[in-house]
Amino acid sequence: MADMVSRIYSGFRGVDFRGEEINLMRSPDALNVWKDYHETESIRTRPGLVLHHKFDNAVYGISEYNDLLMIHAGTQLFTMTRHKETAVLFEDMAQNLSQSFVFDDKFYIKDGKNYLQYDGTTIRQVVGYIPTTTIARKPAGGGTKYEDVNMLSDKRRNSFLADGVSFSFYLDVIDIDEDFVPIVKYNGSVVAQSEYNVDYAEGKITFISAPPEKPDTEGQDNVTVEFKKSVPEYRAAIFGCDLLQVFDNRVFFSGNEEHPNVVWHCSLNDPTYVSDLDYYREGMDSSKINGLVAGNNALWVFREPSSANTTVFYHQPTIDAEYGKIYPSAHSSITLGCVGRAINFGDDIVFFSSRGMEGISGDITTEQAVAHRSSLVDRKMTREPGYKNMILEEWEGYLMVFIGNKVYLADSRTAFTMENHTEYEWFYWELERKVTCTFVMGGVLYLGCEDGSLCSLDHTDTYIKSYWVTPKDKFNNPHKLKTTNKRGCVAEATGDITVYAKTEKTDFEQIGEYENVTDYFVSRIKRKKFKDIQLKFYSTTRFSLETVTLECFIGGYVKR
Repeated sequence: MADMVSRIYSGFRGVDFRGEEINLMRSPDALNVWKDYHETESIRTRPGLVLHHKFDNAVYGISEYNDLLMIHAGTQLFTMTRHKETAVLFEDMAQNLSQSFVFDDKFYIKDGKNYLQYDGTTIRQVVGYIPTTTIARKPAGGGTKYEDVNMLSDKRRNSFLADGVSFSFYLDVIDIDEDFVPIVKYNGSVVAQSEYNVDYAEGKITFISAPPEKPDTEGQDNVTVEFKKSVPEYRAAIFGCDLLQVFDNRVFFSGNEEHPNVVWHCSLNDPTYVSDLDYYREGMDSSKINGLVAGNNALWVFREPSSANTTVFYHQPTIDAEYGKIYPSAHSSITLGCVGRAINFGDDIVFFSSRGMEGISGDITTEQAVAHRSSLVDRKMTREPGYKNMILEEWEGYLMVFIGNKVYLADSRTAFTMENHTEYEWFYWELERKVTCTFVMGGVLYLGCEDGSLCSLDHTDTYIKSYWVTPKDKFNNPHKLKTTNKRGCVAEATGDITVYAKTEKTDFEQIGEYENVTDYFVSRIKRKKFKDIQLKFYSTTRFSLETVTLECFIGGYVKR
């Protein structure tokens, strides 16, 4: 009598698009399924898209501020209430991805063109802090350098100690801007403009009468001058950045096309003050920075491939005796460039190279090395036309890689070891719309779409095509023919399911349709004298699949 082999497909882990013979727990072809760990360990159909609002243009940014959704769509910035009422807040946004953050109860947003601040009432371009660049200055000059020039402000202050006889007070720069009349104060009170003259070319304030020598407080400066000295390229440098990352109570900026390898940061707890000295050049060439990531007590900077093989840098907070806290740039030992994006995925610092997703192994105090994370999906994912323009989002323990309407999901809960490094299991979705931005609020994933739709993922009973295909199974006897047991295939599942079977001699052929399954069903699969077999479980509503049992009799040897 022929031997019988019982095959149990269970513990499904994800897809494997490598094309070779694969583990029976993975699928060479699965669509729109995942594991919803809140409810089951089985694979099931993904959530559907729920439309909340339709804008006239593509959505480039979604964020939250004081119970409002802030929506960047087309050239407009909208507010949306819980009742989905929208209002236009600003009308000159750039039509590309924007990023935002909230500091000191104020909302800030950048889009590579604007740097806006909103306090719940008024929205405006960020008005930079006005630094006092020199203190203890004598009327003729000198003094002590105090604060750096602010790249976000055209204005500065000088603080003088009057001597009782000097009429002329010289600022610490010449050729100040003539479109702003300097504001002069004596002992904290504003001096009338009729009481002094301004020489803009020399940077000089001349009083009609010399200010008395004695200040309100002995030895304290008693004359201050606020003036304007614009450096247009300063403000443009920060406004032109489209990458930002909050780290160590500062905001780091990059992504300016005119300065592709430069990172700036603001002062401590003040996103309106960027010193003209607080910048770092990452490498000597002009390879573009594609990612800023905070993690492992450092800011990681990822650049595109470089001819100098200097692509990954990191900055650790360091105390300097003269400058206070600084963030010196250090070059990691990694030479592989970042062509997509980068993110901190559950304390795993990852970036996307031309080969797929890479993770950084080793901490900052040791030599860093690249460990690949996406071998199971590389052949498909890296060939996507929009691979370099991916959107990354972490949700429900998954890293979701959005490329147009395609989604690749790395599962943090089922990592495994491959050739001495950690890899992730993956799932694959196809959505009805192309995604342009994402945002997670209250555990809900919101998607902004190319067609102007604002959607969220929800477990709705909508039409979703989903399926799971088992690998080619030779039942451990590749050299012998098999015949299925007449008792059929038993599947533990729920939902409406159509079953197909495929052997090396046929394409997928329908076996049967099973509606409203609540526990299990039996499918009469009758296939004779085959070398290998695959099963496909398909649904257009929603289904879940826990285990599949299939029995085969092992027959004679395969003949040529």
